[in-house]
Amino acid sequence: MKATRLGAAGLVAALLGTLVTATPASAAPDAAGTATTATCSTDPATPKRQFRAMWISSVVNIDWPSKASQTDPDRVAAQQAEYRGLLDLAERLNHNAVVVQVRPTADALWPSPYEPWSEYLTGVRGQDPGWDPLAFLVDEAHKRNLEFHAWFNPYRVSMPAPGGAGADLTQLAPGHPARQHPDLTFAYPPAGVAGSRLYYNPGIPEVREFVQTAMMDAVKRYDIDGVHFDDYFYPYPSGTHQVPDDATFAAYNRGFTDRADWRRDNINLLIQEMNGKIKAAKPWVKFGVSPFGIWRNKAADPLGSDTTGSQSYDIISADTRKWIKQEWIDYVVPQLYWYIGQYPAADYARLVPWWAETVRGTRVQLYIGQADYKSGDAAYGPFWQNPRELSDHLTLNQAYPEVQGNVHFSAVQVRANRLGATDIYAAEHYSRPALVPAMPHLPAKPLLFPVVTKATRNADGVRLTWRQPADGAGPFGTATSYAIYRFDGTTLPGRCGTADASHLVDTVRATTGGAQSWVDTSAEPGQRYTYQVTALDRSANESPASPPAFVLR
Repeated sequence: MKATRLGAAGLVAALLGTLVTATPASAAPDAAGTATTATCSTDPATPKRQFRAMWISSVVNIDWPSKASQTDPDRVAAQQAEYRGLLDLAERLNHNAVVVQVRPTADALWPSPYEPWSEYLTGVRGQDPGWDPLAFLVDEAHKRNLEFHAWFNPYRVSMPAPGGAGADLTQLAPGHPARQHPDLTFAYPPAGVAGSRLYYNPGIPEVREFVQTAMMDAVKRYDIDGVHFDDYFYPYPSGTHQVPDDATFAAYNRGFTDRADWRRDNINLLIQEMNGKIKAAKPWVKFGVSPFGIWRNKAADPLGSDTTGSQSYDIISADTRKWIKQEWIDYVVPQLYWYIGQYPAADYARLVPWWAETVRGTRVQLYIGQADYKSGDAAYGPFWQNPRELSDHLTLNQAYPEVQGNVHFSAVQVRANRLGATDIYAAEHYSRPALVPAMPHLPAKPLLFPVVTKATRNADGVRLTWRQPADGAGPFGTATSYAIYRFDGTTLPGRCGTADASHLVDTVRATTGGAQSWVDTSAEPGQRYTYQVTALDRSANESPASPPAFVLR
């Protein structure tokens, strides 16, 4: 049965109605960033908006590409197949984003004019892999309507020997900027000590400018959705060794007399300036940081958490609370890699409410970093032998509306599914697709609702075809993707029908050209259905729903 068609007069009337009834960009958002006009009863197990992702690490070939792929007879094809396999996993788990490490050690997974090719592509530092991995990574993610967050490490130059270059500048790729300007780097711990590696010196203004320029090259040239930093700023302490920045502090202290405050300010400047450069180049690109899970302990600072573990404010000079309060970042993903209860140093159940309170009243969104790598690993103790531990984390999160998603570390650990833990949390918390949380502070234009032009049952399912009126024209925004909702029977779903994801069956990327289409392969033969489609822009702002389209047989 074909969908109800709108005549020319009806289409005009409907579009005019959209202009009157669509929620303006200035409307008050709810915790998920969606404007609301009335209360709808929703199911917390099927949230409409929730950031869901996994980290895909390239450093030392943790997740992608595999070390084995480097010697495959068709290396490029092997690496592309591996990545598609990880995206298949993300789709099966109803994720809506990937966070992919593209600058692991002051190198690049794209043809950068500033830094050498990453050794993790070919096994050889600086060797051209013969293709552009980053272009492929972004394109494949977008084909599946997954946001692509490019993960950069700002200051790390090398990994420890024997696998990495260690503290030996001559082991870096030929022409590496650090080889040409060794005065911009330091070794920590000192050369000759186990674990020594090279870092760019965060206290040198030239360094801060250079690493920003190197990263912004990817932002400007590729269609990424987010810039992502992890927790590596100043190096984590090693024994009693001190960071060798006496001369740097003397030369560039900017009037600071306390070195710890100066170091924190160096990182503050990196974050503040990077955010400004991203927004100046592409205002829609999000900027997020995944810090160590403890800012400060309450015993050291009354604003801190009820914990006794290491403090990122002190040990790596990361004042993450300030970045949130100043709104220099769009989202934060604290690495809460601890279990619930009976762990006073860092209890997950104590840290989630602290981070929720910290983002409250700001526009910074909170996602939680989950330690999938610990699940089922005896080395991390008996609590991580509980197959429900990770699912219990996500259940606890539901008590805090500020928690708007999760990022899982890391992809191969998610796939490993030890103890069946991945299956459990996916079934209990990711059973339906979800839209990424909208960010009302990012620029946006209103979207008209899509118009479904056809809904037909075919051998492979129900095919919907629709068009997006005034797409990108005049005052209207451009549809980047679409959400498809399905209801059993023939019904008029009303506004609350799309309030959660209980009827959300898929999201798809917009294609070029006027007509969009999608096939519901899960539609049961003979079952009557009602469909509605909404359009979403680059920042996941959603249009009103289309008039319903009915499939009667």
